[in-house]
Amino acid sequence: MGHTRWLNDEEKRAWTAFTTAHALLYRRLEQRLKRDFGLSGLQYEIMARLSGAPDREMRMAELAGALVNSKSGLTYQIGQMEKSGLVRRRSCPSDDRAVFAVLTDEGMALLERAAPGHVETVRELLFDVLTPGQVRALADGLGEAARRMAEGPGATRAADDGSGCSGVGAEATADLGA
Repeated sequence: MGHTRWLNDEEKRAWTAFTTAHALLYRRLEQRLKRDFGLSGLQYEIMARLSGAPDREMRMAELAGALVNSKSGLTYQIGQMEKSGLVRRRSCPSDDRAVFAVLTDEGMALLERAAPGHVETVRELLFDVLTPGQVRALADGLGEAARRMAEGPGATRAADDGSGCSGVGAEATADLGA
């Protein structure tokens, strides 16, 4: 066993603040989305990611990676959303193994109704209480941590299968997401 590098007091304070703020914010977002639109937070994020992608579609494997979700978990959510008419799946003509999730017009309309309240909640509970310098520090620090985790050991990436069916990478951002 190697030497454990315990968190110092400032690191403990930061870790506790991060985990608590994340849990409280996510809970409030989930409650509002479920109450007002019958959506989970993950379903909202799926629609937001798809809305920002060309033709409102992404390869399922790349969408799972962008959402930091398992492929099986995403498949389940897409199935539920498909039943509601919010998304549909399509295969690649040159490779049946490549499956795309496509945001339907109905899904886009629901996202357009849900987004203003979602963004307002994020703004009210997070960004309105921070100074511009704190927002920059938060974005810089968490962005660097996310980048290192995404590139480090255990990171998963969608492989290029050479099928000619290109998808949209994890860099797709949503116009309506927060």
